[in-house]
Amino acid sequence: MKENSASLTRFYMKIELLSLFFANASPKNKKMKRIALPIRFGIATSGSLIAYFLVLSLFGLHTNVFFSLFNGVITGFGIYEAIKYFRLQEKYNFNYGVGFKAGMVTGFVATLIFTFFFALYSTEINTDFLKQLSTSWFNNFKNFEGIVFFTVAIMGFATTLVLTLTFMQLFKTPRDLNKKSD
Repeated sequence: MKENSASLTRFYMKIELLSLFFANASPKNKKMKRIALPIRFGIATSGSLIAYFLVLSLFGLHTNVFFSLFNGVITGFGIYEAIKYFRLQEKYNFNYGVGFKAGMVTGFVATLIFTFFFALYSTEINTDFLKQLSTSWFNNFKNFEGIVFFTVAIMGFATTLVLTLTFMQLFKTPRDLNKKSD
């Protein structure tokens, strides 16, 4: 019993030392903090995209590609909120470049996770999904899987780029404008 208590104490001391080390690792810690917020928003955005897709599939509407237009609204909201909160977090260190990077990371993380889910859903969960989608839009099912996954990813990346550029126009700081006029 005493031996277990001593090993448990050593374990907690190691964890405490590691947490102190990582808490005080200044250059890496600042970079990790800068990227952590956009990654969290990317994960939340992908969760919203997945939830929306699953709700559509409950009603049998997930094969209608026009409903995917709302994915842009969901992604846009996630990117907007990520840039907004990142601006609040960075305060005086915020500029166009870091805001743009925050939006891009958010959108890319959301797109990658959603594309992975989409591939998993269409190949493992509902194997008839791609057949249903292809019969409503295409006559040929040959090599359709790869094209659909690629299209989902490209649409997400393009949406991310366009919306990030758009939202950064709203979040420009006066310093960014002064640099441009010099």
